[in-house]
Amino acid sequence: MLVADPVADDGIALLRTAADVEVANKLSEADLIARVADIDALVVRSETKVTARVIEAAPRLLVIGRAGVGVDNIDVEAATRRGVYVVNAPTGNIVAVAELTIALLLSLLRSIPAADAHVRSGEWRRSQFLGREARGKTLGLVGLGRIGSEVAKRAAALEMRLLAHDPYATEAKAQSLGVTLVGLDDLLTQSDVITVHAPLLPETRGLIGKEAIARMRRGAFVVNASRGELVDEIALSEALADGRLGGVALDVFAQEPPQGSPITTAPRTVLTPHIAGSTLEAQVNVAVDVARQVLDVLAGRPAASAVNAPRPPADEAGGARWLLLAERLGALAAQLIAERPAAVEITYRGGVLAIEPEALRAAVVKGALETWSDERVNLVNALAIARSRGLTVAERREATAARYPALLEVRLGGTAVGGALIAGEPRILFIDGFWVDVPIAGHLLLTRHQDKPGLVGRVGTLLGESDVNISSMQVGRLHARGDALMILTLDDPVPAAVRDRIAEYPDINEVRVARLGV
Repeated sequence: MLVADPVADDGIALLRTAADVEVANKLSEADLIARVADIDALVVRSETKVTARVIEAAPRLLVIGRAGVGVDNIDVEAATRRGVYVVNAPTGNIVAVAELTIALLLSLLRSIPAADAHVRSGEWRRSQFLGREARGKTLGLVGLGRIGSEVAKRAAALEMRLLAHDPYATEAKAQSLGVTLVGLDDLLTQSDVITVHAPLLPETRGLIGKEAIARMRRGAFVVNASRGELVDEIALSEALADGRLGGVALDVFAQEPPQGSPITTAPRTVLTPHIAGSTLEAQVNVAVDVARQVLDVLAGRPAASAVNAPRPPADEAGGARWLLLAERLGALAAQLIAERPAAVEITYRGGVLAIEPEALRAAVVKGALETWSDERVNLVNALAIARSRGLTVAERREATAARYPALLEVRLGGTAVGGALIAGEPRILFIDGFWVDVPIAGHLLLTRHQDKPGLVGRVGTLLGESDVNISSMQVGRLHARGDALMILTLDDPVPAAVRDRIAEYPDINEVRVARLGV
């Protein structure tokens, strides 16, 4: 593992509990390419650029960890093509960023940097620094995600009126924060102070530009500690020069450092060098958060905050156990059919409907594809590989589930398998019309047969004579002495010759084998 930027010692110590860690800072692209051939994980902050060339030079790479929030310095698309997880730490520094946002807001309202410079220069003209109170002012939050929400909490303590524009925020969330959701135009025209907390997307680039500034109240203040490209520094500088804006505070810039930007010489500004997340506590938090996720990926567990893979279900909803079940159902169904199908159908029944389906969908497809493919398949690239191979995914939702409160079913070709969490543990409960109760790990032997006395004993005896140990057995049948399905969980794989002998027994219609998690 390579750590290519300064990361808090707590995070590096955690990584070293499970991996060999090399620390090397300020590496060029060429330096990185020379070092990544044999690494499984790469951890960076914002300085190191993880380009497509770097990713292609690392055939063993499983995960890139960004000790922070933004991943602008990582070619996420290239990582996704290779099935490499990109994980970040979206919650580790939210309090630090929110606190700096409030600090910048108050610095603008009270001209604190200018007042400090005034005193240091030996002057004492207090009348030059008539400030404004935050109390009673209207704060417009452009974005009400994690950081915007934390800013709202602190601004509420300052007795500010709170507006927010966020197309993804719910009324319930806004009400819990004392925020009124409004359109962007209403926010611009009604706010005394505007703070920016949006992600950098094509539609948000330059969001606060000439047109937006023209709709603001005269004398409004703008604070940006999110992404530099969200605001137009030239437009801000011009609005400051002509007095349209009362002040601007920026912690981030389109180009860092902002050499040559007119904002550096504009009046009534507070400029800081991208330090919003730079507190001792935040650096420890993001380092530990990303280290945990890197280790999770290396151990085969889903990452909590992967930017290019679906988020796993919440722990209270069953968490990674549902993902494991979905993957094993996909793998089992794929092993029970003779030909590769053109489609997979997933049915969510009962309580499964409460779980976001994205991760379950990817896990089912991952399990199926791994049966047929030699390339790396994981939650990052499973759906993309399925599309490239012409495997379509269909989904159905049913409000109730037979026999169980929740049931996840996977159908491939002519085979359907289903399962759920029983007492918190994933179990296979349904195979081709037969209700069973089977563990999701081990070697499986399945027989379709006529339910007649002695048949199960003959199969067990043959396996014992072949030194194949049986760990569990399930027999499902439609009715007495009718069609039945026997499932044996074994500690060892069944030799082909033994399987062929079982298939020759009278009343055996079909013999199939599968391997789950071994």
